[in-house]
Amino acid sequence: MRLTTKGRYAVTAMLDLALHEGRGPISLADISERQGISLSYLEQLFAKLRRNDLVRSVRGPGGGYQLSREQGRINVAEVIDAVNESVDATGCHGKGDCQSGQTCLTHHLWCDLSDQIHAFLSSISLCDLVKRKDVQEVALRQDRERADQLIMSTGEPASAERKAAV
Repeated sequence: MRLTTKGRYAVTAMLDLALHEGRGPISLADISERQGISLSYLEQLFAKLRRNDLVRSVRGPGGGYQLSREQGRINVAEVIDAVNESVDATGCHGKGDCQSGQTCLTHHLWCDLSDQIHAFLSSISLCDLVKRKDVQEVALRQDRERADQLIMSTGEPASAERKAAV
């Protein structure tokens, strides 16, 4: 059983968006740089997130993405489900054809585990994650690193970005 890259990246990108929500629309390029996720991959994920009404896009200069509702009303399971992922503990992907086309002895055990994992992820909102001290510390480090990269590439302080990181 494992959560694939698609689900992990979707949750990571949504958490990044939630952490930077007060700064207006966030570009996928900024998320890409902070999280080390390919821009083209993020575009694919955000198309699905938008279709599932988890984010909305803002066009024009200074545009990007915003959460479509409050952080407390978006849970981790919704994000994973939106990108067509599931956390499935069965070997048959829930089909029940685990043993020569028949249900195996432990099929229902693994189905129950999958349900428990989904319920657990449904109980955690983006707001819950944003409030975590460990998440805030990582986000602060990432913002500082990004600001330092901007300073090194331009030779000038990255005014708003640097101030926000400090």
